[in-house]
Amino acid sequence: MNATAPTAPTAKDRRRWAQYLVDERAEAHVYRQLAARRDGEEREILLALAEAEGRHEAHWLDLLGSEPARLPSPSLGTRMLGWMARRFGSIFVLALAQNAENRSPYDNEPYATARMAADERIHAEVVRGLAARGRRRLSGTFRAAVFGANDGLVSNLALVMGIGATGVASQFVLFSGIAGLLAGALSMGAGEFVSVRSQRELLDATQPDSTADEVLPDLDLDQNELALVYRTRGMPLDEARARALMVIAAAQRGVAPAPQTDADVHEVVGGALGAAASSFAFFASGAIIPVLPWLFGLSGAPAIVLALALVGAALMGTGAAVGLLSGAPPLRRGLRQLAIGFGAAAVTYALGLLFGVSLG
Repeated sequence: MNATAPTAPTAKDRRRWAQYLVDERAEAHVYRQLAARRDGEEREILLALAEAEGRHEAHWLDLLGSEPARLPSPSLGTRMLGWMARRFGSIFVLALAQNAENRSPYDNEPYATARMAADERIHAEVVRGLAARGRRRLSGTFRAAVFGANDGLVSNLALVMGIGATGVASQFVLFSGIAGLLAGALSMGAGEFVSVRSQRELLDATQPDSTADEVLPDLDLDQNELALVYRTRGMPLDEARARALMVIAAAQRGVAPAPQTDADVHEVVGGALGAAASSFAFFASGAIIPVLPWLFGLSGAPAIVLALALVGAALMGTGAAVGLLSGAPPLRRGLRQLAIGFGAAAVTYALGLLFGVSLG
């Protein structure tokens, strides 16, 4: 307990302890739920986190003296974590847990021990590391999906807003929106395919070539250039020489060298076809939203207002998703996406009004 803690706790203190108690208990339950969906090392780490939260729970229970007859509900954030863990057990839960651990109140809590405050900071880094593994697995296809949807939302909203502001018939706005959807989705898909394929080919070119392994038995143990190969891969001189001697000696005994490849590089980049397909599909799914009002027969101001409302909600959703995965506040990222999208739409709408007046 901190030295500044008052000697006579008040009823307000006890209510706060009870809240800490139920939150720690709920967080431990979340980690156990996540562990049930994992195996191996990740499962062990999550169970260890649950055990640590249990120690914190015991601290507050000890201060309370016994289990209170009535306990408060867990905080909204903790309840959301539990709901997502039961249904998804995904990277989003770990990202939310990371934010929750970063917001621990124990630094300023007089009845929390310094060890508990330190634990929470370490927990945030542990969860960050677990979330980073998921982010790396999602980085290729998910990046194409989220940003494809966002590009579709912003570009097609700007297009239909600009065309609609000129005062043309609603059928022309609808046709322009569908044309923009197809053109943008095809461009995004093709561009993503070329980008990811090129990156994979570049990574392939950097992988060690095993075709020279067959000549290893013929190299001189005392004078050879194999050490130079390992030095180009970043090994220090002495380590490179030792590695070369070991590999040559093993090859002369008929033992093949272990492959020197990075098994994770392609996993990080993702598949070219998967990235292209998701980019096409998500750009199209985003680009169709601004067109929906005209697709269902609306025109003029009602169509524009509804398009803004639909796209605004979608931009907030994609921004929040990016924020969650990056460990940033989702509301702030959602508002940023909203400002960017509406800013682009405002520019094209103003240009449409200008051209509409000049053409009239």
